[in-house]
Amino acid sequence: MKAPKIQRHYCRYCKKHTEQEISRESTGKKRRSMAQGQRRFNRKLLGFGSFPRPNPKDRQKPTRKLDLRYKCKVCGKEQVIGKGFRVKKYELQKV
Repeated sequence: MKAPKIQRHYCRYCKKHTEQEISRESTGKKRRSMAQGQRRFNRKLLGFGSFPRPNPKDRQKPTRKLDLRYKCKVCGKEQVIGKGFRVKKYELQKV
């Protein structure tokens, strides 16, 4: 999928349509290392023994989800529009 790098889009901060530069980010949150479940999981990984639950090696999804970040050229604010979508190829082109 090919898309232009600069689009006119509504900016919720300027409250008007402005030119916005698009950058792509992959979705996915970082794990909190101090969460109780993560500390328990790390404790089980120590020492001898195997992975504490079924290891999902070959069950990856064929595509990654990605977010599009729109950065307003007027005010410089950045916003994510939508929830993100799955696509194999996504290419931003200069127009």
